[in-house]
Parts: sequence; C-alpha cells; structure tokens
Amino acid sequence: MEEEEVILLDYWPSPFGSIARIALAEKGTNYIHKLEDLSSKSPLLLEMNPVHAKVPVLVHKGKPICESDIIIQYIDEVWKNNFSLLPSDPYQRAKARFLVDFINKKVHESSVKIWMGANEEQEKGKEELIEWSKILEEELGDKLYFGGDVFGFVDITLVPFYNWFIVFKTIANFYIIETECPKLVMWGGRCLNRHSVSKSLPTKDQVYQAYLEFKKGWTHGQ
Repeated sequence: MEEEEVILLDYWPSPFGSIARIALAEKGTNYIHKLEDLSSKSPLLLEMNPVHAKVPVLVHKGKPICESDIIIQYIDEVWKNNFSLLPSDPYQRAKARFLVDFINKKVHESSVKIWMGANEEQEKGKEELIEWSKILEEELGDKLYFGGDVFGFVDITLVPFYNWFIVFKTIANFYIIETECPKLVMWGGRCLNRHSVSKSLPTKDQVYQAYLEFKKGWTHGQ
C-alpha cells in the first residue's frame, strides 16, 4: 500500500458508504474503490475495522478511518480545497453534528423498519419517518440546503436516506412524504441533481433490486 494511497472499503447499496462517496466527490479526491461482499468480508476490511468489521472504511496512508460522520470530517480536514463541508461557526458546526447524529440514529432506524419490517412494523416505521422528516423540514426552512446556500455535512448525510424514501414509495406506499414535507422533497430533488450526488448514489432501480434480493434471502433464511 503506497503512502498517499486512498482506499474506500464500501458496499454499494449502503447509505453510509454513499455518504463517504459523496464527500470524496465534493472534494475531488481520487481514491481506489473496493466493494465488499458482506457475506464474505475481505481480510483488508477485517484488518482495518477489527472492532465492527463494517463499511465504510476510508484508508489513507495505510491508516483506517471508520464511521461515515467521522470520515466526512476527516475528508474535510485533510482535503481543504478552499471550501469546507462543515460550517465555520462553532455553534453551527455543533448544530450540524447534532443533526447528523439524529439522522444516523432516528432516520436510519425508522428506515430499517420500513426496509425489513412486515405490515405493522413497516407502518410504525413510516409514522416515525414522517415525524423525523417534519423535524428536519422545520430545520431546513426556506434555505436551499441545511447549511444555507452551501451543500454540506447535513445534506451529505441525509440525501442517501432520501434516496431510500423514493423506493419506499414503491415498497411501502410512502407517498405521504410529498404532502407532509414538500420543502424536504424539493431539497431532495435539488440534491439529487448535484453531480457529486448523482454519481455516488445507486439509482432507485438498483436500490429496489437490492431490496428484492434482501427480502428473497431473508425469506429463504426463515
């Protein structure tokens, strides 16, 4: 492994992997993309993340950086490129970190209920996700992005989950998001049109196919 080499250990349907890909694309950082088979994890993944053995892992100069929110902050500090993904104001930066934690916990947990659950659990996930989305829409307000006019930390974290929301319309009739959170839907469309996002996210058809494959495997495993 060369000293300056940048490697991303990733799993393509993962929203957390997408977060790392978007941040790297925003900074224009070149990297080697290594996709993992999570049913047979590579020796490199087990070496670089022995605690959790999860993706994504950013490997820079032979050293691992784990967890998507930590990876974004590392990327922002190492590849400055005259702009920052995090707010410069300490309060706004702290607020962004709070929102990212909220997304990674609340939005992710409720999304998993819709993705994996059946009937009652799926409905509960939808109710929760609308509640969390309303909170996020209130925070967004009339701004273009969560950081104002600048696409950044919170946007990068949320948009991969918003990509799931689109598929939830098909698998769980999640059209209520359009009427309950119209500003968030407009924000989502704006983000999806960014080159760094569109090149980094799986398409809705790919996400749907991943869902079908997951459900097939889950059913056969019962």
